[in-house]
Amino acid sequence: MATTQPETSALSRATVFDDRQTQRRSELSRSWRRFKRYRPGVAGGIVIILLVIMAVFAPILAPYSPTEVNTRRLGEGPSWSHPLGFDGIGRDILSRTIYGARVALMVGIISTVIAITIGVLVGATAGYFGGWVDSLLSRITDTLMAFPLLVLLVTLAAVFSPSLKTVIVVIGVTVWASYARIVRADVLSLRERDFVMAARAAGANDIRIILRHVVPNVLGPVIVIATLGIGGIIILEAALSFLGLGVQPPTPSWGGDLSSARQFIRIYPHMAIAPGMMIVITVLAFNLLGDGLRDALDPRQRE
Repeated sequence: MATTQPETSALSRATVFDDRQTQRRSELSRSWRRFKRYRPGVAGGIVIILLVIMAVFAPILAPYSPTEVNTRRLGEGPSWSHPLGFDGIGRDILSRTIYGARVALMVGIISTVIAITIGVLVGATAGYFGGWVDSLLSRITDTLMAFPLLVLLVTLAAVFSPSLKTVIVVIGVTVWASYARIVRADVLSLRERDFVMAARAAGANDIRIILRHVVPNVLGPVIVIATLGIGGIIILEAALSFLGLGVQPPTPSWGGDLSSARQFIRIYPHMAIAPGMMIVITVLAFNLLGDGLRDALDPRQRE
């Protein structure tokens, strides 16, 4: 018996779908193999996983309360019961360092998500529509990038009440410009591609085309830049907290603990070692992971 036309069409669509799924799995497999070959990136990913575990399970891992004060042990050095010693007002440094990972990762990740959302929408809109829309959004982006970032952050943090939420929002809404420029450049080349033209011919509106067809094709570079940018955001949060415009005491923060250690640096130098090293290790881990993802997601890489 001959196969009817609807059955043939359905079979053809199913075959195309299976081919796409197989191709997608194959590309993911190749990307994973490329990533595994870059050992520093794998090491960075492992360190980040450990930091996430430390932040999530801080109440279990921290041996003492990060805000508990023991006035009889001000600035006391490391010991078996307190491996990193006490700070200048008698708080356990190890416990504060563990809890500080929560603030660092929370600010780094949430601020990056905010920046990506704004930057991708602005860049995709500018690149897709072009004309006066592109000119207006590009001038706004260029103006934001012209400001010294740290000065802008300090100004905004001083205007609003310093807190964890303020730091997250202020950083998120000021670092999106780099994402917008990258996305705009990619969208300018994508908007004339065949799949975009086919979507227009099928009657899809501009918003659907941008969100469904354009944005997914620019996420690769954005993910790489975001991973590299998280380390920079962690440094910005530490700088704001160091200046007293970020997370406020007694909330544990690596930048805040460095600021507290500054006045005791000659008497109790051990106070600055743990938070300083954690900032270095965390930023380095994200940078290495970003390098690994860049190699993995680069289509020009060969097996």
